[in-house]
Amino acid sequence: MGRLIAVEGIDGSGKSTQARLLADSLGAMHTFQFGATEIGQIIRKLLLDPANETLSDRSEALLIIADKAQHVAEIVGPALTAGQDVVSDRFTASTLAYQGYGRGLDLHELEMMMRFATGAIEPDLNLLLDLPVELALGRQGPNPDRFEAGGSDFLERVRNGYLAMADADPDRWLVVDASGSEEQVSAHVQAAMQAWITGLSRDVSDK
Repeated sequence: MGRLIAVEGIDGSGKSTQARLLADSLGAMHTFQFGATEIGQIIRKLLLDPANETLSDRSEALLIIADKAQHVAEIVGPALTAGQDVVSDRFTASTLAYQGYGRGLDLHELEMMMRFATGAIEPDLNLLLDLPVELALGRQGPNPDRFEAGGSDFLERVRNGYLAMADADPDRWLVVDASGSEEQVSAHVQAAMQAWITGLSRDVSDK
């Protein structure tokens, strides 16, 4: 069975770039949520379009969870079963951070729906690229999507949600400062990953 590593963070944290770099360094499959499948691409357009102002928080969550189900069925599940390591740009924690902590939906209900959607697949490691909200907002382009347009208060709740999850489960989370350059952050990610892999090796040798 392959290992699943999820790269998480608020919009503007550089997670998409770092997820690709990490996958290359590990020789792992790179994928992303949401929109990695044909069905997911349709869902992604609905979710990101700022014109969809009437999309309710619950509908947003259900669309995202549907994308996860398709993503796992088509890409993540088969790869892991084949013994391939997978690096995913976002996975289950992003839904808890954005739709739970950010939108205020019930965390337990979201967890149950995601467990159904993913067949209980969870990342072996969540790598959080942590970035202050003001820096993240400064990295936004001229045409923000629905989530980027949520404003600083929304992103602050999302960031705090990520940090709360990382603090509650330190064995399955690594937190990396994402405020530096692409090269600096990549170096921090590589160092954190090497420490994690070394720790896994020690655990195995101790058994």
